[in-house]
Amino acid sequence: MDPLDAGAGSILRQPKAVWATAGASVVAFMGIGLVDPILPSIAQGLHATPSQVSLLFTSYFLITAVAMLLTGFVSSRIGGKRTLLLGLAFVVVFAGLAGTSDTVGQLVGFRAGWGLGNALFVSTALAVIVGAAAGGSAAAILLYESALGLGMACGPLLGAVLGNISWRYPFFGTATLMAIGFLCITAFLKEQPKPARKTSILDPLKALGHGGLASAAVSAFFYNYTFFTVLAFTPFVLNMTPYRSGAVFFAWGVLLAVFSVVVAPRMQERFGSLKVLGGSLVLLAADVLVLGYGGHTAAIVCTILSGAFIGVNNTVYTELALGVSDAPRPVASAGYNFVRWFAAAAAPYFAPKIEEWTDIHVPFVVAAVTALLGAVVVAVRRRSLVHEAEELAPRHATEDGVTVFAN
Repeated sequence: MDPLDAGAGSILRQPKAVWATAGASVVAFMGIGLVDPILPSIAQGLHATPSQVSLLFTSYFLITAVAMLLTGFVSSRIGGKRTLLLGLAFVVVFAGLAGTSDTVGQLVGFRAGWGLGNALFVSTALAVIVGAAAGGSAAAILLYESALGLGMACGPLLGAVLGNISWRYPFFGTATLMAIGFLCITAFLKEQPKPARKTSILDPLKALGHGGLASAAVSAFFYNYTFFTVLAFTPFVLNMTPYRSGAVFFAWGVLLAVFSVVVAPRMQERFGSLKVLGGSLVLLAADVLVLGYGGHTAAIVCTILSGAFIGVNNTVYTELALGVSDAPRPVASAGYNFVRWFAAAAAPYFAPKIEEWTDIHVPFVVAAVTALLGAVVVAVRRRSLVHEAEELAPRHATEDGVTVFAN
């Protein structure tokens, strides 16, 4: 059976709590790509270099990575709803403050606080959606990926529209939307049951002792370096107005959403998750090489096309992280995200530095190599990933009370 036949219908028939959480997740993911079209404008407005402005991503994801160790600790003590609201409150405050920045240092600092809130919200939102969604965890993951794709598509568009007025307005717009999300979750989401055992800060690190989860996390680390080289460095290469850059990344986000929700499940059903993941990583490597060495038109086309490969990869990696180990979902997700978000912090910093040390092409060569390294990890650790995923497939109960989705 086509996986979409089993889950697509149920995606549209969800409780209000799921829609409220998914809606707020869209805005949370919008915050990632929001600054893409306005990076040159921010650099100009704050008299900063590209490498300084890239720290907006680095501070955001570095704090997000470290905060992943805290998300389970917090949510297992105060509950899922309160954790979501705490994360949203952080985002509202720090996104608003980011819009008032007078220096790039202030903006980087406020983005770090924003990253803490986003970590608390995003990691908990996935567990809440999986726990509350109708249609099982397969439908829940597709719903979550839909929110991710829609947010990644709309973020650059919102950034372009508001950023064309002033680079400050996208930050104020995000704060406003997240405040609306705060109100919706307050009204529609009931408090989630707390897990039987409280999670410690070290539990996500201990979960990485599982071979399958560690392999997925390491492969995702390399992949995320490529992903965020495209997201954070390409706007400087394209050197377009906010509207044009926003349009490019909107098209990129649309492909990301379509391939993550519609195409990836069909390809997995036909070829198997690991073959799809390995092939998509190799194609992404080829794409970023052409992006780096082609002309301006080729760079635009390859930037948009990369959304297709990124969409496929995101879906498969999410399923691997949640289904490959015997750790509770929130713990497995936290350990996996702890590893991969470090690459999201590294790429925006090192890509412009590598350009300064060499030339504009070399950052994309590095990004192509890291994508291939991600594929190599999948190939080398294939036996472990397949064996452990199949072993866990019959399991129906976890500590969070949700059926495991295995590849």
